[in-house]
Amino acid sequence: MRKRIIAAIPQASKVAAADRRWLDLEKIAAVEVTSEANEFPIEAALLPAEQRGWRAAVSGPQTIRLIFDQPQRLTHIWLSFEETQTTRTQEFVLRFSSQTAGSLRDIVRQQWNFAAPDATREVEDYAVELSAVAVLELTIVPDTSGGPALASLLSLRLA
Repeated sequence: MRKRIIAAIPQASKVAAADRRWLDLEKIAAVEVTSEANEFPIEAALLPAEQRGWRAAVSGPQTIRLIFDQPQRLTHIWLSFEETQTTRTQEFVLRFSSQTAGSLRDIVRQQWNFAAPDATREVEDYAVELSAVAVLELTIVPDTSGGPALASLLSLRLA
């Protein structure tokens, strides 16, 4: 019997989010969004210098789509959501395509229960191996019960 002991998470992948070399989305991608509040534009969630985040102008499901100028290799997707006002269950789906007009494949589908004051921030850090990504799409259902909540995204970073 051949046996090896391996670490559950390789040490090289334990790089802190702040230490990663994030892609400069402003230079390499166009963004499409279904809605945005004037005070919380999508750039506020995608650019590192921003702290405000994005918020939809209308309630209901929202889509944020990044269309890369050149296909990208992605190894990490980091998302941060914050809700301090409303107790709700949010669901989001991340999808990608290797072609600009191609069909999208799911990366992850996640639900989170926001409940102030203890559960107000959701942070997701996904290690992925995606090559030649032409489109990355994030769909947010802000309240799975159909309530009037507004979708929001504090930040999205890609490496």
